[in-house]
Amino acid sequence: MIVLSHADVAALFPMETAIDVVQRAMIEVSARRAELPLRSVVPVGGGNRMGVMPGALADPACFGVKLVSLFPGNPAKGLSSHRGAIVLFEAETGEAVAMMDASLLTAVRTAAASAVATRALAREEVTSLAIIGYGEQAEHHLEAMLAVRRIERVAVAGRSAEKAVDFCRKASEHHPGVVFTSGSDVRAAVADADVVCTVTASATPILMGDWLPAGCHVNVVGSSIPSMREVDDRFVERAAIWVDYLPSTLAQAGEIVDMIAAGRFSADDLRGEIGSVLAGDGAGRSSRDEITVYRSLGIAAQDLAAAHFIHSQAKALAIGQCVAL
Repeated sequence: MIVLSHADVAALFPMETAIDVVQRAMIEVSARRAELPLRSVVPVGGGNRMGVMPGALADPACFGVKLVSLFPGNPAKGLSSHRGAIVLFEAETGEAVAMMDASLLTAVRTAAASAVATRALAREEVTSLAIIGYGEQAEHHLEAMLAVRRIERVAVAGRSAEKAVDFCRKASEHHPGVVFTSGSDVRAAVADADVVCTVTASATPILMGDWLPAGCHVNVVGSSIPSMREVDDRFVERAAIWVDYLPSTLAQAGEIVDMIAAGRFSADDLRGEIGSVLAGDGAGRSSRDEITVYRSLGIAAQDLAAAHFIHSQAKALAIGQCVAL
């Protein structure tokens, strides 16, 4: 078995590579060439949780499980809110061939999935981005959006105007050609945005459907359990929504679950999975003015495809620590 650290994952899984790896995985998911039991979430006290995400892929042939702790208070301590490990197995003999840090892999593959969806659904000529939130996922989503669209202006908004300012200061050092603005007014941030990414841990809506400009694309990323939601009912009613994996959406996307339970929405109102669009089997954006949405929950297929790629690169480059079990 090869054990790979956070630094190893960073060296072996750059964003542009991650986007291609995740795109192939999403096509496999929508072709139902993956086994994806729903994620289990275990409360572990203090508002913290542990997630268990097993799965199997046909191509690349592999299976495994991610064990990840979800500690919302960690960013205040300078730590990732998602910490854990992925164990990867090869499909021929069932051997566990790698264990690697899950925090960075999760952040990168999640942002890469949003980039894949943005490339498929956003208008080609977009230049403005709004990021709602300023944590770890905001950082990786900025990188991901810049990889797939020519973004010239970025507005960052969140509850703390000071943290938004700090995020923009650091981001402008890495991206001097981009104009950054910040504040605590989400409505103002999205008013003229071509692309919006919500990457908060909010339990209640922070983005309202009536605020969205015509023709924008939104990646809804931050809420991953039914009791959390970043968008209001009007958002669901107004937008054309694609998802990563339909069974997960219908069980764990809070705003969708709530609207279906209230009889105001149905699974048939969803436009489908992003993998079908990527494969050419499903339709994408229908007009310039349509508001498109990618609802991301994050799935084990993304983790496994990423882990398989990282493991193959580690073997080729002799990176990581080999251990005998």
